[in-house]
Amino acid sequence: MYLANENFPVPSIEFLRSKGFKIKSIQEEYPGISDGKVIEIASSLNLIILTFDSDYGEIIFKYKKEKPPSVVYFRDKGNDPLFAGEILAKILSDSTISLNGSFTVVEAQNVRQRFYNK
Repeated sequence: MYLANENFPVPSIEFLRSKGFKIKSIQEEYPGISDGKVIEIASSLNLIILTFDSDYGEIIFKYKKEKPPSVVYFRDKGNDPLFAGEILAKILSDSTISLNGSFTVVEAQNVRQRFYNK
């Protein structure tokens, strides 16, 4: 299950939901909360954060967040509000990619991952 950060486009959330993905939305349920609170919610509910906010990398790695949630950081916004949803659906169709236990950076033509120490 996923947690779409407040900056994640609604059309992408709706697209992913139409494809059967279960997504909670900060915009819908917790508007205006801090990044730290988003991390707490994702950790407590075992959700993967979907975001365009690079601050999550700093919070998790620089401040050595214990038991961080998985994060998918979209570095490129694309030209269409469906871009993030479509690219995530494509990534998840690739059985060689697992988002669990990692900080994943998604660019238009590239996916990079850094896995957390267990």
